[in-house]
Parts: sequence; structure tokens; C-alpha cells
Amino acid sequence: MSEFEEVTTGLGEECGVFGAYDMDGGDVASTVYYGLFALQHRGQESCGIAVTDTYGKRKVLSKKGLGHVNDVFDRESLTELKGNLGVGHVRYSTAGATRVENAQPLVINYVKGTLAIAHNGNLTNAVELRKELEYTGAIFQTTIDSEVIAYHIARERLNTPTAEIAVRNAMKKIKGAYALVISSPRKMIGARDPWGFKPLCIGKRDNTYLLASESCAIAAVGAEFVRDVKPGEIVTITKNGISSDMSMAIPEEEQARCIFEYIYFARTDSTIDNVNVYHARITAGKALAESYPVEADLVVGVPDSGLVAAKGYSEASGIPYGMAFHKNSYVGRTFIKPTQSERESSVKIKLNVIEEVVKGKRIVMVDDSIVRGTTCANIIKMLKKAGATEVHVRISSPPFLYPCYFGTDVPSNEQLIAHSHTTEQIREMIGADSLGYMEIDKLKDMVGDLKYCDACFTGKYPIEVPNEDVSHAFD
Repeated sequence: MSEFEEVTTGLGEECGVFGAYDMDGGDVASTVYYGLFALQHRGQESCGIAVTDTYGKRKVLSKKGLGHVNDVFDRESLTELKGNLGVGHVRYSTAGATRVENAQPLVINYVKGTLAIAHNGNLTNAVELRKELEYTGAIFQTTIDSEVIAYHIARERLNTPTAEIAVRNAMKKIKGAYALVISSPRKMIGARDPWGFKPLCIGKRDNTYLLASESCAIAAVGAEFVRDVKPGEIVTITKNGISSDMSMAIPEEEQARCIFEYIYFARTDSTIDNVNVYHARITAGKALAESYPVEADLVVGVPDSGLVAAKGYSEASGIPYGMAFHKNSYVGRTFIKPTQSERESSVKIKLNVIEEVVKGKRIVMVDDSIVRGTTCANIIKMLKKAGATEVHVRISSPPFLYPCYFGTDVPSNEQLIAHSHTTEQIREMIGADSLGYMEIDKLKDMVGDLKYCDACFTGKYPIEVPNEDVSHAFD
């Protein structure tokens, strides 16, 4: 093993997409930058921005790289990205290895001009579509399924009068989860898969239209939230305004938003499909308190996504809420640990326990999920070392039992601790005094009437899935 090794904690994020179109012709690169900054929690491996000037030569300028948004871009590089139509992306790799070629947006030059495309999600039929394209002469530059989407849109555009019809025709072929932000020479197009797996919303600031994965990014650039893009909807923004195509929509009862947006992925200050993420997590915490009451002195949350659920648990149980952890905000989702002997303590690089808060106390610790169990076990060990007399773990999601094919990095069954162990066995393995998971039938209380996908807990997939995990099929 090498001297340095990367450590990944918890569950993989999604990706984040952002687009801006200034009708008055002003440069949008800095707006896209701040939008991506607000979506940084959705992906920390790579990022990129592509801009075009709808009034000038319509040449696409782009920059992308590995790392955080503020690592890849500086004032100088943003100044060079001149254009009033821009598309941006932050990436967490769900399909395709971590390398700069796989960073987005993808920019494709073809006979009708140039397309820039940013994609959040995962296709379930990407392997077949890619083979089909390869047999007709397509040469791929990346290992990501987003390139399959881009090719299909470009091919369809050769035989259709508009880019948005090309997007619609491509949507008839691609299956799975996707939120897309696309720039063609004079248009910005947003598209959401018919099931609504991935979020996408519309914002407006003066004469600038925006598309973003989450409403928090709309707010971050000082814009007004207009509405969510509906599942199956294609929105087209031109200098004449915004138009909508709902021809790919499916019946509402078949829709399937990713429930994990509300449990974990989305930022607390976002609202997705009229459901406030903060409210959803408070509701989850209250449900845990009802299902698994316990005698304790303090409720604490594991930063960041466990904090609000912990507040909900506290409110419902009457047990005081406290801050037991200091989180190092300067560490990404993946970091390098110095030596193998420090494997067990690697979580301390990200989190430290505040001893004064927990010493001599019975603690209820709320977190969003247990994937492999190692991180949770380390945190419990740290709490007990700091003097906590008991640690009762409450998890605001049901146990992970099945892989996700739609863009969430839920690992294979063998790596999921709940797949091969009972709750009692997991409790023992992580060293908790008690363990309670969110009950499946209480998930609906988080999102009201919204139709959602909970296949990673139930195995009931809303659409046909491949026989094998497609998320690394091209690596």
C-alpha cells in the first residue's frame, strides 16, 4: 500500500447543475460560479463552466478541473469566460472515474453548432446506448453516461428543426435519472426525467433566467425562485422568454423522486417540489423519537445532515438538543490520511467531539444513514472516549439493503452492512447501546403526497433496472 491513501466517508453525493442566461447580454460566468459554490455539497471531485455569447460569434469558452469550485476558478479565469449564456456543473462520480476528461459540462462541436451539457443522474440503459453509438462510428472521449446523452441530442438535432425537439427525441431513448442543463448557440434548455428522480428548478433575477439543482443556489445569487421544473418537462429559454414542453410527462402516481434528497443530499435551506428540506428532516427526527424513545440527557446530530433530524428528535422527546461535534469545514468528502495505522482515527480529521458537552451524559446520536458502519463506529468510540456513558444511535433513513441505479453512490450489496446483518448485530458491531432506523412507512410523512423512490431500502424499483451495476460500466 502507498504511504498516502484516500479516505472516503459516508455516502456519495449526487452532482449539481446550474445555468444562467442574461437577456441583456451581460457576462454570467461569475453568477454560475456562485451558483456552483452553493451546490458544492452535491459534488466535490470536479467542476466546470462553459459560456457562450448569444449576440456574438457564439463560440463556447469553457474551463473545468478537478477539485472544489474555488480551487478551479479564480477572478482571472472567470473574467476570461465572456458570454451571456452559461452552464456549470459540480461532480461527484457516480459513473466514470475521477479524471479531468470526465468533468462537466461536456462541450460538443457538431455540424449545427456547439452544445454544452451538464447532467446530474445516472442512466439505466447507458451501456446499450453507448454500444449502439460505437457501432455507428461514435468515438467517446469520456467514461461517463452524460456523453451518451450529448451524442443522442446532437444526432437528433441533425433531423429536427430545433434543439428542444432534439432533446425531447433523445429523452425517448434514454432511461433512468437525469436533470439536464443544456446551452445551444441561442438557447438554454432544462430537462428533467419523467419520474422526477433528480431535482431542477427555475429562478429569475432582473432579465437573467436561471436553472439549478436546488433552490438554495437560486437564493445564493440574489434571484427569485420561480418554480420547479416538473418531472418530464423540457423548458426552453430564449431571448423571447420561457416555454414549456410536457409531452414526456407520465402520470403523477408513477413519479419517483429520490427520497434521499430530503434525508441527506439537499442543503437544509432548499425546497424541492414544494417540500421544505428543513421541515422534512425535523419530521424525520420526530418520527424517530416516537418509534424509539429512550432515557437520555442530550440529543446530538452528526454534521451536517444529522443536525436537523436531531433537533426534531429533541423537540418530540423533550430531551435537550446540544452540539457535540466540531466539524472541520476545510476537509472535502475525500481526504488523504498519512499512514495505515491511522485508519481508525481518520474520522477525527473531519470531526472532533466537544468533551465538555458529552462527559458523564447519556447521548442520543442522530445521523442520516449507516452504509458500511465504520464511520459510525468511530464516532461512537470517540463519544465514549470523551466520557459519554451511553450512546443511543438513531438513523433518519431505513437500512440500505439494495443498490441504487439512479445516481446515488450506494455501494454493492456486499458492502452494505445492513444487507448481511440484523439491526442487533449492527448495534453490537458499531458499539451503540441501542440502535433505531427510520421505519419505511414513516418516510411518507417527510414529503406528504409526493411520490418518491425508496428502492435502496425496499428493492422496489420504479423502472426496470439492469442486471448489473451500471455505475462503473465504462471504467
